[in-house]
Amino acid sequence: MRVIAGSAKRLQLKTIEGMDTRPTTDRIKETLFNMITPSLYDCRFLDLFAGSGGIGIEALSRGAKEAVFVEKNPKAVSCIKENLKYTKLDSNAQVVATDVLSALARLRGTSAFGIIFMDPPYNHNLEKQVLASLNDSNLVDEDTLLIVEASKETTFDDVEALGYSIIKEKLYKTNKHVFLEKTGGTVC
Repeated sequence: MRVIAGSAKRLQLKTIEGMDTRPTTDRIKETLFNMITPSLYDCRFLDLFAGSGGIGIEALSRGAKEAVFVEKNPKAVSCIKENLKYTKLDSNAQVVATDVLSALARLRGTSAFGIIFMDPPYNHNLEKQVLASLNDSNLVDEDTLLIVEASKETTFDDVEALGYSIIKEKLYKTNKHVFLEKTGGTVC
């Protein structure tokens, strides 16, 4: 796994051993960032279920002004911190070492994020819990782009009831990215 573009381009990132995380492949990461680059520069980026931090680090490398990484696995948290230090992007980053719902409660006093990316464990409906928690928080506004990485089988039929609309969906071989905005938003 490497940083694809920006100030940390070509730097190899560490990942934790085992199956506790599923690092997004370079090819999928490149496709994702090609789609969100216009919204990325100078935004606040929230990386939920951050794993080794590859997505948030890519965002910082490509011009996000700040990234917050949320991860509860202590080995992954250590890996994120090492990767941030190695890429020299740690000054614009905050690592929150707790579960996502607790982290969202802790972050509620801050301003809205420009982009929120989440890659929860597949097929546990965690994305719906997170979307429900975010819906009534100040972390999301009408300009926030929410991106969920999920298994191809995951359905998003009920996102309108949670206060979101699907902007687009990008399918890959085994998973997908679903792009959302708050209902009535103007993203993309």
